[in-house]
Amino acid sequence: MSAPQRTVSLIGAPTDAGAAQLGAAMGPEAMRVAGIEEALEARGLKVLDRGNLAGPANPRQPALDGYRNLQAVLQWNRLVHEAVYEELCAARLPILLGGDHSLAIGSIGAAARRCRETGRKLRVLWLDAHADFNTGTLSPSGNLHGMPLACLCGFGPKALVELGGATPAIHPQWLRQIGVRSVDEGEKRFVHELGVEVFDMRYIDEMGMRATLERALEGLDRDTHLHVSFDVDFLDPDIAPGVGTTVPGGPTYREAQLCMEMIADTRLVGSLDVAELNPALDVRNVTAVLAVSLLESLFGRSTLVRREISRPPLDVVGPRASKVRRGPGGGGL
Repeated sequence: MSAPQRTVSLIGAPTDAGAAQLGAAMGPEAMRVAGIEEALEARGLKVLDRGNLAGPANPRQPALDGYRNLQAVLQWNRLVHEAVYEELCAARLPILLGGDHSLAIGSIGAAARRCRETGRKLRVLWLDAHADFNTGTLSPSGNLHGMPLACLCGFGPKALVELGGATPAIHPQWLRQIGVRSVDEGEKRFVHELGVEVFDMRYIDEMGMRATLERALEGLDRDTHLHVSFDVDFLDPDIAPGVGTTVPGGPTYREAQLCMEMIADTRLVGSLDVAELNPALDVRNVTAVLAVSLLESLFGRSTLVRREISRPPLDVVGPRASKVRRGPGGGGL
């Protein structure tokens, strides 16, 4: 018997209230123009486009008590949380189309809430050039798109920290950060103190993307909900110029495709964010087209039919990786 058709839900969140640069609010429509619905349907998925959430405009205010546009960011995350949670309860796979990356507070909080209710484990893969672990006292800008992971781990404004119904919503040990190459000084120390597993670009350069993903995916089993939070600035700006915070030296096209293909091999992806796509800074929508191509790989597109015996089963993989991941030469956070 063939497996039942899986249903994914597209949820647009057109906001850049958490960012310094305007334009990420246009990200959901750029993904639609790039053909995300048709691409996912070609992968055998049933796609429900839920349209865009309706939240407040970007007030463009200066930081107050360490946070810019806190009330707008809070309202957007409440909307995202409920929308993602509703899809998860209906056994659908939500794909959040951002919007800036502060929206991950709502989406990951919803995944964590559903995992608590169903007794499943949660693993978060954070594909990003930035650690996004700032707080109001550590951040030099007050932009909340640099703080979602800190908020999810219990460090931030009370309303955001408690959004998911449990404090903290997640634990640092559930995180795997991949592709990091820009971290503020105070944030760097904070990430180290919390013991977050970070596979920075030096680690990827020295060990390769395959070894990186093998370590990042260690410990997964069939009872794990895998949430992928994909900030488009994870990619090298030479191939993905349409983001507001470009950082040179990111993964190449093939490295990014391999990353997505190896995640797909787990068959455990249960929810997904695509964040920080900024069409105002793009060139003929090439970044959105690339993002859609990567999502096709994340949902199983490959050049050849792969043999299942190429890797051990997920429930017999080796011991977990150590807390902070550094390259053999000692680099890292």
